[in-house]
Amino acid sequence: MSDQLQKFMFSAAPVRGEIVSLRNTWQDVLTRRDYPAPVRTILGEMMAACALLSANLKFDGTLVMQIFGDGPVKMLVVQCSSNLTMRATAKLSGEAGHTIDDTTSLVDLVNASGHGRCVITLDPTDKQPGQQPYQSIVPLSGVSGPLKSIAEVLEHYMHHSEQLDTRMWLAANTERAVGMLLQKLPGDGGIVPHPGELDADTWERVCTLGGTLSQSELLSEEPETVFRRLFWQENVQHFEPVTARFECTCSREKVGAMLKMLGRAEVDSVIEERGHVEIHCEFCNQRYEFDPVDVAQLFVASGLSQGVTPAAAQRH
Repeated sequence: MSDQLQKFMFSAAPVRGEIVSLRNTWQDVLTRRDYPAPVRTILGEMMAACALLSANLKFDGTLVMQIFGDGPVKMLVVQCSSNLTMRATAKLSGEAGHTIDDTTSLVDLVNASGHGRCVITLDPTDKQPGQQPYQSIVPLSGVSGPLKSIAEVLEHYMHHSEQLDTRMWLAANTERAVGMLLQKLPGDGGIVPHPGELDADTWERVCTLGGTLSQSELLSEEPETVFRRLFWQENVQHFEPVTARFECTCSREKVGAMLKMLGRAEVDSVIEERGHVEIHCEFCNQRYEFDPVDVAQLFVASGLSQGVTPAAAQRH
């Protein structure tokens, strides 16, 4: 089965839901980096969560979720476009290998001193002149203490930033990253019911049903099976599934543009010290190398295509 996100709407109440399963997309991330098991789990849960949130974007653009940690994990980043192309990476401290084992918790990884934070950025593709991406920052702690899971972090974010009651169930292992979202919409959610059809208890009931879902069940069963087991008695409208896939937006041209922004003096200093400039993409682990000739052409030509080594012979 391909990587898909399935949206659905409960017919008797303003409650919507989504289930996502990422297999190939997640494997494309794991084959590029080797993360300790707890970091891998958190990053996978973030990928599933980003897909769930991005599916409700009302514009063409990108949702970026970043967790900045104060423990052995310094940063986790997932980027998901409105068409569900995704990429992800994590940055660990130099001592992480000595402090992370299979039992290390989210709190210990990214919120050990209580200063961890989650940043959600919504970046439309067609921004108006001067328009900045919308950004919301939430701490990794709530009124009752540190938030203990990615699901709790994002439920906290949705409640405070979007004022939407939201429940999430997330899981990840070496095979799949999966998740389910339930969300109570304001008002009647656009539903036009017949008299007496709205069910005020639907939200509480479906959340209770969702609460019976274990991580092992979420990981072992296909989304259709999970849905049938939970909501077989509910009247639900399904929408056309959306396919997700891994895609990194890096390129030699973009790296060249970044080097030009740094300036000739800065780049020449690296050339003098190392003999070349080498840039690694943190997301896909692609390597871009510029030797002195490449750099000279970069700063005198109007584009990288003028006089630069042909694509087939580029060093990556």
